[in-house]
Amino acid sequence: MLTPTPLLPLWPTPLGLHRFAQADSVNTLLARVFQAMRATDPHAPHDKRTFYASGDDLLERIRLPEWDALVGFIVDSMRQTVVLANQGAWPVATPGLQIALRGMWFQIASQGSHHDVHTHGNCSWSGVYCVQVDPEAQRAAHPVLGAGNGVTRFYGPHFNHLGGAHMDFGNAYLLSPHLDVPPLPGQLVVFPSWLAHQAMPYAGDAERIIVSFNASVHASSGSDQLHTYADA
Repeated sequence: MLTPTPLLPLWPTPLGLHRFAQADSVNTLLARVFQAMRATDPHAPHDKRTFYASGDDLLERIRLPEWDALVGFIVDSMRQTVVLANQGAWPVATPGLQIALRGMWFQIASQGSHHDVHTHGNCSWSGVYCVQVDPEAQRAAHPVLGAGNGVTRFYGPHFNHLGGAHMDFGNAYLLSPHLDVPPLPGQLVVFPSWLAHQAMPYAGDAERIIVSFNASVHASSGSDQLHTYADA
């Protein structure tokens, strides 16, 4: 029988998937708010088929109880993901945490528009929350884009090395270089900010509307030095 003892599971890539319980009552309102903000943005492209991203100052611009509920859900989900991802890395089980949202913005896509491959800087975690999109079966049945219609595609950290790599039966575990996460209204995906990703082209009857954010996480004591907790 094989034993996992000689195998070290090094450098995992954690993703948190969370579901907002109030999505049905909140998302419709937020979709209208975001569409109105785009319509009144003097810098927005006139052609609504063009991919649109707002400024990252939504925390200062929106004052609604429904928005506050979503932000609270995002912070709580961030906390859960960070605690689970750092099990075994922190010298104590769960130190007090301060979660700072460094920016939040919304994006609207339709008519085949997309957001190309990128990463996020100046933060440790990022996330994407789906507000609106076509129903799942309808979205995935698009005659051209198919199941990849509007998904968020995450690229594994080994992706850039596959071009010149020798592939055979022994490294079959590398043959899935990306992960597609379908856009589901009410679903939040929390991921490391260094993880390359993109919003694949989307076309549908409803616009694809998502909220994105960047966050940093700090110890409530004011020091992020791990030895502080090891000595406590």
